[in-house]
Amino acid sequence: MGYVLKNMRLIDGNGGQIIENAVIVVDGTKIKAVGIEGKVECPSDYEVLDMGGKTVLPGMVESHVHIGMNGEPNMDAIMLKETLPMSTIKASVYAKRDLMAGFTTVRTMGDKGFLDVALKRAIESGIIDGPRLKVSGQILSITGGHGDIALPPEVTFTGWSAIVDSPDEARKAARYQLKMGADIVKMCATGGVMSEGDEPGSPQLNEDEMRAAIYEAHKVGKKAAAHAQGTRGIKDAVRAGIDSIEHGIFLDDEAVEMMREKGVYLVATLSAPYNIKKYGREAGIPEHAVKKNEQVINSHVASFMKAYKAGVKIATGTDAGTPFNRHGENAQELEMMVQAGVKPMDAILAATKWGADLLGMSNIIGTIEAGKEADIIAVDGNPLDNIALMKDVKFVMKAGKIYKK
Repeated sequence: MGYVLKNMRLIDGNGGQIIENAVIVVDGTKIKAVGIEGKVECPSDYEVLDMGGKTVLPGMVESHVHIGMNGEPNMDAIMLKETLPMSTIKASVYAKRDLMAGFTTVRTMGDKGFLDVALKRAIESGIIDGPRLKVSGQILSITGGHGDIALPPEVTFTGWSAIVDSPDEARKAARYQLKMGADIVKMCATGGVMSEGDEPGSPQLNEDEMRAAIYEAHKVGKKAAAHAQGTRGIKDAVRAGIDSIEHGIFLDDEAVEMMREKGVYLVATLSAPYNIKKYGREAGIPEHAVKKNEQVINSHVASFMKAYKAGVKIATGTDAGTPFNRHGENAQELEMMVQAGVKPMDAILAATKWGADLLGMSNIIGTIEAGKEADIIAVDGNPLDNIALMKDVKFVMKAGKIYKK
């Protein structure tokens, strides 16, 4: 089955000028040809899709979600009281929402019971529709850390995180995630906002513990990501060889330069603190999270812009699943990046080409080029003039299959 997409302007994901009167030829799951109308050979037996003058872009990449949650005010209640089958069924719905919002590829950053691994396999086998997934399984955390839910000693809870307190334990936990199907090993370098009993700036996993886990990921061609909000923990993670820093709230000049020099990505997740501030304790968000969020939100935006201006690589991620941070509303992150001072084209690149690079998928997605997967979306108007248009995607194609038009 083939398609010819016509009557459109094209942002191809390479950062150049918009291409007017563009044509894309799709053959099966792949892009066969891209160019200007009249200069591209269009097979006569392919179905012609009139794009109605829309702006066409590569399918977007969402680099930080929790696929089993959807903005509930108290995440612990979902993890502790909801059965794994229910969370997995919900996750399939949330994944479809991300796809329909134009995010054809999604990276999960921590879910219970390896539900993200199961979801990935169900999508890949055609059982359900959804974005292509890169998954992390359980997060690695120290005892009492960001991934270790504060419970009375007589209450136990497993499945959300792997608790490690030495390099050997970190190594074993990383190997287990990889055995279970993880594409990324995620670890907690610092405390966080949503976790009770720690501080966002406090270091948690040590450099040698992270290095052991990162080594295990890299030796089998996988990636490693660090939840890292405090300055020391960020630097420890970078020195240990991390591929991406998630959140990066307290970045100083040295940390920024370390990230830039080593090519470490920043996935800032500006949407997460924004929604906590917007809805607050009145909406049922835990008091400890609201207070910590008040302490970090201004530093968060400032650190993100410091890194961006210094040339640190950035990729779009929302932390969807955190309070009132819902799947299907992911493109809010692009709007927030532009409001903070990012150029609109760079915000789009962070959600396409650069996101694909972070995930190690630049050879198949991220740009609209011949030979790549036919992941294509479209919006009305010109998102370079109004980035908010990315929140209302009108057309979605993933691997040559139309999901929305």
